[in-house]
Amino acid sequence: MIRARRGESPDTSYVARLIAGPRSALLKKLVEEAGEILAAVYEENPAAIRSEMADLVFHLLVTLERTGLSWEAVMEELEKRTGKGGLAEKRERQKTTPTP
Repeated sequence: MIRARRGESPDTSYVARLIAGPRSALLKKLVEEAGEILAAVYEENPAAIRSEMADLVFHLLVTLERTGLSWEAVMEELEKRTGKGGLAEKRERQKTTPTP
């Protein structure tokens, strides 16, 4: 669905606009959706949490398409962490992640 919209006109496709437009527009949407999840969790509203999670996942998928990454790559990254304790995994990741 998202990949198919990539080639459409940004004038008529929201997805194409997020992919081809300024990076700041996509970043703004990611922050907005994450904030809406926080509000829904704070309110303990399961229907809103589900809806806002769907919105965030959609925008994450657009981000993956824009950056040329795949959902499979994300799942592979998560798989690498399986079976490791959270703190040990975090220390290991800090050793291999370049600092900006």
